[in-house]
Parts: sequence; C-alpha cells; structure tokens
Amino acid sequence: MAKIQMKTPLVEMDGDEMTRIIWQMIKDDLLIPYIDLKTEYYDLGLKKRDETDDRITTEAAEAAKKYGVSVKCATITPNDARVKEYGLKRMYRSPNGTIRAILDGTVFRAPILVSGIEPYVRSWKKPITLARHAYGDVYRNTEFRVPGAGKAELVFTGEDGRESRQTIFDFKGPGIIQGMHNKDDSIESFARSCFNYALSVKQDLWFSTKDTISKTYDARFRDIFQNLYDAEYKEKMDAIGTTYFYTLIDDAVARVIRSEGGFVWALKNYDGDVMSDMMATAFGSLAMMTSILVSPDGNYEYEAAHGTVQRHYYKYLKGEKTSTNSVATIYAWTGALRKRGELDGINELVHFADCLDKAVINTIESGKMTGDLALITTNKNVQKLDTEGFILAVRDELGKLI
Repeated sequence: MAKIQMKTPLVEMDGDEMTRIIWQMIKDDLLIPYIDLKTEYYDLGLKKRDETDDRITTEAAEAAKKYGVSVKCATITPNDARVKEYGLKRMYRSPNGTIRAILDGTVFRAPILVSGIEPYVRSWKKPITLARHAYGDVYRNTEFRVPGAGKAELVFTGEDGRESRQTIFDFKGPGIIQGMHNKDDSIESFARSCFNYALSVKQDLWFSTKDTISKTYDARFRDIFQNLYDAEYKEKMDAIGTTYFYTLIDDAVARVIRSEGGFVWALKNYDGDVMSDMMATAFGSLAMMTSILVSPDGNYEYEAAHGTVQRHYYKYLKGEKTSTNSVATIYAWTGALRKRGELDGINELVHFADCLDKAVINTIESGKMTGDLALITTNKNVQKLDTEGFILAVRDELGKLI
C-alpha cells in the first residue's frame, strides 16, 4: 500500500518525559507506516527550552500561526523542584500559556466515550465539552513577595500620563501580591468562539464566573458574553432550539453534576484548567480527553489534556514496565491529521484519522487496555497491556480497517 502523501506540514511540538516516549512510539508504529509524514519539528522538551532561553516556544507558536495546524506533546511547566532537577537557568513560563497567548485561542476539551468505561457520575449520558479561555489571568500574572510592612497599590498610567491608583492592602508584615489582567478583545474572541462552537454542535452554551465577589473582573466577562449573545447569537440559537445560560461557578458545578451532559461549558482560564481535569477523571481517565486550541483566525492546535506522566517516566528510566494510557495523545495526532486533510482536500488523510480513532475504540472495547482503564472498566474480559503493548494492539486493529 502506497503511503498517504501530505501537501502542507503539521507543526510538531515534541515534549517531555513519558509522553515524549509515547510520542515516538505513535509515530513509529501508527503513523509513519501509512503516511509520508511531513512536519515542521520543534523540540519543546525542557532541556531545549533552557538551551534557547525559551525562544523555541515562541518560534513554535509562530509556526503554528503560519501553517494553521499543529500537534503538541505534553510538556513540563517547571517549579522549584524541576529547576533543581534539570539544572535550569530560570523558572520558565508554561509553554501552553505562551502558545495560547500568541494564538489567542479557546481550548475545547471533550471526553472520549468508550463502551465499558462508564462515567462516575451516573446521570451523565452525553459528553460535556469544556471551553477554556486560553489567555491571561493567573497564567500571565505578575507576582511579588512582600518583604515587610507597607502599602500595596494597583497603579494604571494612561497614555496621557494620568495615573489611577487603588489600594490593595496595607501590610503589617511580610506577604504576597499577585497581579492579573485580561483584555476585552480576547474575552470577546473567547465568547464568539464558544457561541460559534455551540452552534456548530447544536448544543446549549453555559458560562459561569464568580461575579458576586469579583464585581469588576469577572463581571466584565459576564457582560461581554451577555452583550454578544443578545446582539448576535440569540436569534441563531433560538432557531435551532438551543440557548445561552449564565450562572455562578458554584451553582454551575452543582447543575453539571445533576445534568445528563450534552452541552458546552465555557470557563475562565484557571476554572477551565481545574474543571477539565475533574471532568476527564469523572468520565474515566485524564488520558481519555481531547484538547483543541482554536484561534479566531482559524488556527488549530491539538494536544492531550494531561501532563507528562512523571511517575511512569521514572519507572521507565529504571527499565521497569509501565502501562501508560496513550489514547489522548493518539487522538491529538488524529485530530491534527484530520484537520490538515480537510484543509488540504486530502480525503485519504481524513479517512486514515477516522480509522485510527476507531482502532483505538475497538481495541479498548475488545478488552485490551492500559492499567488505568483496567481498574475502572465494566468489561469482564480484560487484558491489561503495557505502554508499548497497547500501541501495538491498536496497530493490529488499524491494519484491519485500512
């Protein structure tokens, strides 16, 4: 069988630890045998980011804007322990935060549903898609360690030189300060992406913040969403029988737990980060959730919604077998390949991506799965596979479908 030819390269962003190992296995066993894989490669592993003073992350994001479709491996966002472990020059920002800021996109995350992997919440019958604002807030913050007593202020200096000041707190001793920001145009872009996505999947759109406490910051998000809905989207949603719904974040959580699913839930950056992990786990596994960053000018970045699987990587380095779930990483590749095929008019590439997705599902539903799924499946005939064994089982299933 001749390999599928690509016209335009994907932007490939390699990553860290166990997901980096899985990344190469997927390419070697599931992609390269079938596709003349064209990628513009960027190594976003922590060592390379340190070598380049993190310039490579910006270069990768700019390439993603140039080519339109990218696929990203999970990466380490270093803390103090990681700085010491890797001997870094400094504590670098989150690569995801940098990429999302440059693309100014919205992250849509949805669970991968498989028969035999039942949601922990019994009322959930349909997927819940989380839309996470991918700019600003704590991910682009400025932090300050207060050394002692003194007054902390917010100061804004306008272009005309005028200053506006507000007291944050009169410190009587040491403490900490955090400054966050967001932009009206980014919030509006986020809202518009959410409304358009909800229309495309014909589902209700929920949005939630804590505007009763954050009467300026969160309230600005609320107002932009509401104004856009009233002006541009109410009639469109009414026409297909869907609606927009706003409520407080704590009320939304209670409603989500009682719901049957089947809607899009829009959240601010940090809320989306936390709730997507909760949602992925509640639907089965962190490694069973897709993640797509969509920018307003039509750029797409696909990645797994989970981290680098540090614990398994340390076992791998010792030569021990691991049973690491690669499903979301495979789906990142298939999502990117499918979109590239759609944009370039390569039906064979779209078909291949569909077949690989189906091969993954068929493998799990046949009882072959990694350890995290084996612990929670209702399937009675389970064969727990190691990391490589699962990918090879998917390869065997893929061969039946191609």
